[in-house]
Amino acid sequence: MSGEVLSQSEIDALLAALSTGEMSADELKKEEATKKVKVYDFKRALRFSKDQIRSLTRIHENFARLLTTFFSAQLRTYVQISVASADQLPYEEFIRSIPKMTILNVFEVPPLDGRILLEVNPNIAYAMLDRMLGGRGTSINKVDNLTEIETKIMTNLFEKAFSHLRDAWESIAEIDPILTDFEVNPQFLQMVSPNDTVVVISLNTQIADSSGMINICIPYVVLEPIIPRLSVHYWMQTQKKEREPQEVQALEKRLKRAHVPVIAELGTATITIQEFLQLGVGDVIQLDQTIHEPLVVKIGEVPKFTGQPGKMHKRLAVQILDTIKGGEDDDE
Repeated sequence: MSGEVLSQSEIDALLAALSTGEMSADELKKEEATKKVKVYDFKRALRFSKDQIRSLTRIHENFARLLTTFFSAQLRTYVQISVASADQLPYEEFIRSIPKMTILNVFEVPPLDGRILLEVNPNIAYAMLDRMLGGRGTSINKVDNLTEIETKIMTNLFEKAFSHLRDAWESIAEIDPILTDFEVNPQFLQMVSPNDTVVVISLNTQIADSSGMINICIPYVVLEPIIPRLSVHYWMQTQKKEREPQEVQALEKRLKRAHVPVIAELGTATITIQEFLQLGVGDVIQLDQTIHEPLVVKIGEVPKFTGQPGKMHKRLAVQILDTIKGGEDDDE
């Protein structure tokens, strides 16, 4: 028997056949014991493992969060974007699955070869356009007759949005997304051959009262050089990777060269504004601290040491006596 789920009518027919003797339980057992053969479609080759698909899903979940923040700021309205699914399928099947007239943005991602497609459902695209033009986010599907101004506004918006893919992909590759083409008819767009495998990440998108899908189509040729980095083993190695000794030495060298202000306070005093206004050359301000009390030595604005004044090689100096402990700025 196959692994398919039987309907109630099929279950009733099977029970009836067993009760009338048309089919015996032994025959069912023999059929189950036979070797099961799974049909494999060579036109729909599975070139990505489940582990790699999960890694791509995790990466684009981060991308979805970045898009949510970006569109919320740009459109000034409620925006929610999340990953709905991530599947691998032939390019031709993906093209057939999207609307006949839609918003298609084609990006190059150097230094990787190939191009990535960002397909935005017209319902979502026009809600964004309406918000950019000062509306409430109402969606009117007229994708077949976009004006030059509408096209320019959309391309600018999606080009800025897709630049966040650089941050989402930084763990597997350093890319620089560049918008190279804008199209509304998928039949005029041929990025790869029809039978080539692509990964399609579908994003559920809510803009104000409008909802729809944003699809990211990534051909196999784009991901091929970085496929080893999509494994869990690579991710675990990356997380455990420690800094190289050369990097540590370079950091220590730079820290040693860093300049920090050191301030030795001789004391403090409080005067009125009237007294301050009457100050003149030769006047003396009496400090609240005696010469026998230690000075407070500050690193920047933070009190860190106590010290006593003196001279060293005919120059004024401060000798450190003790460390000041306590306080929220003390890291000891």
